[in-house]
Amino acid sequence: MLPFGIPRWLLCPSWFRSILETAAKVVVAMYFDPNGKAPELAYNPIKAMVAPRPIGWISTVSATGICNLAPYSFFNLIADAPFMVMFATSGHKDSFFNAVASGEFVWNLVGEDLADAMNRSAATVEAGVDEFDLAGVTKAASQTVKAPRVAEAVAALECKVDQFVPLKSSIEGRHNSMVIATVSSAFIQDEFVVNGRFDTAAAKILARLGYADYTVVDRVFPLQRPN
Repeated sequence: MLPFGIPRWLLCPSWFRSILETAAKVVVAMYFDPNGKAPELAYNPIKAMVAPRPIGWISTVSATGICNLAPYSFFNLIADAPFMVMFATSGHKDSFFNAVASGEFVWNLVGEDLADAMNRSAATVEAGVDEFDLAGVTKAASQTVKAPRVAEAVAALECKVDQFVPLKSSIEGRHNSMVIATVSSAFIQDEFVVNGRFDTAAAKILARLGYADYTVVDRVFPLQRPN
């Protein structure tokens, strides 16, 4: 209480108190070193921020005929005349070596129903292991490349490698590279073509987020560009 019995809250009108309460709830923006460790962050959030990302479920075949299947979270379509894709590898792995040596690979679309199979194929195993068997999926012959596609995948792109680009690496002894390829043939299961268009929502495409998180594309809406 103030002198003469005046309550203190009279000196702070309700509208001003509301501003103070709102300000108290505002989270202060932060900057952090993307390649360092921020004490305020339990894990680096960059991959969670740049999301969702399409999953590059890449199938290849080695020189000795062993089929390889592995998911990459750095994958995307990068051009449309002709259609071209890329996947990047953090550390050279069998998919990279096979794709570069054979000059080809297949991208397989991962739907929600194939999440567990895709995850099984992410295991680190010996080069002689057939990861189609490890994942529990079926091989289907491709049209323009030797590498098989995943028969259970609702769509796939057969790709011919154009080049690979060495990338920076901040980890000593680890080599990073990007593989760029042209799409030579495309496959879609018939039931996912509706009125002449690929039914994205029905495919329930799985996409990569940050941490150990994924999401499913199950809501689609149109948005026309302005003239």
